[in-house]
Amino acid sequence: MSQPLRLRTLGLGLLLVAFVCGGVAAWLWVASDRNWQLHLTRAYVTGFSLFETLVYDQPAPQSVIVTPMSAEQSALADAGSFTRLPRLPTPGYLTNMSLQLGHPDPLSGAGLSLAIVSDTLRYPVSELVSDEAQKPAQKLGEVTRLLATYCGDPVLFARLGDGRWQRIDGQAVWGCDAAPRDLRLLAVLLGVLSLAVLGTLMADSAAHFERFARALRGRDRLGGPDSYPAQGPAELREIVASVNDYLERERDQLSKRAIVLSGVSHDLGTPATRLRLRTALISDPDLRAKFETDIDAMTGMIESVLTYTRSELNSEDPRSLSLASLVEALVDDYADLGQPVSYRRHGPLRTATGPSIFSTKPGHGSLSDAQRILVTARPVSLQRALSNLVDNALKYGRRATVELRANADHAIITVEDDGSGISVEEIEDMIAPFKRGPGKDQINGFGLGLTIAATVAEQHGGRLYFERGGKGLRANLEIRRR
Repeated sequence: MSQPLRLRTLGLGLLLVAFVCGGVAAWLWVASDRNWQLHLTRAYVTGFSLFETLVYDQPAPQSVIVTPMSAEQSALADAGSFTRLPRLPTPGYLTNMSLQLGHPDPLSGAGLSLAIVSDTLRYPVSELVSDEAQKPAQKLGEVTRLLATYCGDPVLFARLGDGRWQRIDGQAVWGCDAAPRDLRLLAVLLGVLSLAVLGTLMADSAAHFERFARALRGRDRLGGPDSYPAQGPAELREIVASVNDYLERERDQLSKRAIVLSGVSHDLGTPATRLRLRTALISDPDLRAKFETDIDAMTGMIESVLTYTRSELNSEDPRSLSLASLVEALVDDYADLGQPVSYRRHGPLRTATGPSIFSTKPGHGSLSDAQRILVTARPVSLQRALSNLVDNALKYGRRATVELRANADHAIITVEDDGSGISVEEIEDMIAPFKRGPGKDQINGFGLGLTIAATVAEQHGGRLYFERGGKGLRANLEIRRR
């Protein structure tokens, strides 16, 4: 099995590959541009030499054939019927122009008439630079350079003064086949391909980290495996291995803690039962009542600690459920027992929705009774947390009003009392374990209810926070919907 690459090695390798691909692409681009410039320069020099051939009867340039036309063909050319001449490309596009020789040429006043027949286009001779200081030979060089600029197989016809027309075949110099291969597209494709490969490798490496981070982030809320598979770069594999070791140690510690507490609860149960039996034999009713109260407090504290430990163990599997149905069922249970707990309704359940493809602004929607808010949660833990908040509101605020709100990402269960006289800062301090509010001597409890509720909220990807409501204190149990 091959060893995974480390990010440092992968980064250096990608940097080297990017440098090589960039160098090759740049070389292809520069080489193509240089060859193209050499091609145009050769055509320009050929036109310069061709002028000497046409005006001074010098030998024709290399790869250029100059053929005097017959009287009949020359007559057709004089009439402008170049496309009727034999061995011409079809369709034939005709471009006419003339060059004034002027002084100090010996043929003073004579001009050089040119006609170009091409199968692709009429040449934009107006783009040629017109400079009075430019020699006629240079002007003809600019013309042949223009022919080489466009892909085609043109045939050039030239006549000096009133002389006979001459046919000039120079496809080997300015024809399509004479042009060098344009490697610039290949350079661009190489650059794009190298960027795509490098980007894919980088994105794949980053995706491994992102997937592992999402798995860890949703572990408390959605549960997770006993260990995570080691995939991706070597550094990520080391991180995963460390996390797996930590999870294993954490499971062992929690398991030992649960075993110890279960053992303590079991061991204390027997003497507590004996104490109850012996307490029943006490003839003094006041003393007997005090013993029974202390025994109830001791056993209740043990059960509270076990409940908190079970919430930390997080052994319940999450599942999809209707949050509105859970809240309504809990409120109905309290109402059946005669407790002053109510569920605040606002007609159809309103939800805040996120942006859509038709609008970038969040909107609102309503859910019918058949469309309840679905969440992925642990129902027993969530019901226990909500019960603790309701019990807390009943203890300190006499009444409890439950309300449910939701948006695209979160659902918030609000429990508001009728005024307990406790500030937000004081109630937030009571989230700590075994912290109790004012009047603790007159109110039953062990200071773990809010701690359990906060733990359950965190396990569901949310939080427990408090705020001042319309009548009293408002507890908000926020959980993630997905």
